[in-house]
Amino acid sequence: MTTEKSQRTCSNGHQYWKSSDCPVCPICEKNKSLGDDVLNKLAAPAKRALANAGIGPLSDFSKFTENEVADMHGIGPNALEKIKAAMAANGISFSK
Repeated sequence: MTTEKSQRTCSNGHQYWKSSDCPVCPICEKNKSLGDDVLNKLAAPAKRALANAGIGPLSDFSKFTENEVADMHGIGPNALEKIKAAMAANGISFSK
């Protein structure tokens, strides 16, 4: 069974094809940047969780405790370890 795709245009003018009702533009999602290469390599759920929390560059993590970040929906053990390693490499620590 094939699902029909419809062409859409997002508010930024990107044209794309979708077969679901999901309103997310794949081009905008791909172009979103959290400011640091390590964060851009995280899985999509982790990137969305950080974006929803207002975390952009790596230095933003200093505003949060490790537990606050770990408790975010979408942040799993793998993402947390990558974040902690990047923070340590850049001399950044979580809030106490």
